[in-house]
Amino acid sequence: MAKGAALLTMIALLPPACAAAQQPRDKLVSLVRQDCGSCHGLTLKGGLGPALLPPNLAGKSVEGLAAIILDGVPGTPMPPWRGELSPEDARWIAQELKEGFPQ
Repeated sequence: MAKGAALLTMIALLPPACAAAQQPRDKLVSLVRQDCGSCHGLTLKGGLGPALLPPNLAGKSVEGLAAIILDGVPGTPMPPWRGELSPEDARWIAQELKEGFPQ
């Protein structure tokens, strides 16, 4: 019985799966707001780089935007983020940008 109680206590102390899954997303939101926002504006309304709001991205595919995020745009200030982001992270960012990026 003591082993069972100890196991239950350990399980109760673990963070919920949804909270653990949310942490990487929170980091991505922060990265976009801070790093991307330094060129695209902190509210993503544009600056050195174009606006990253849903109306501005309406004609672009998630895969195309993810490729730009990962590989940058040669001849422009847009750097590649492939060394910092996974393809899944880039697709998540692209999808969120198209839908209205979280605050």
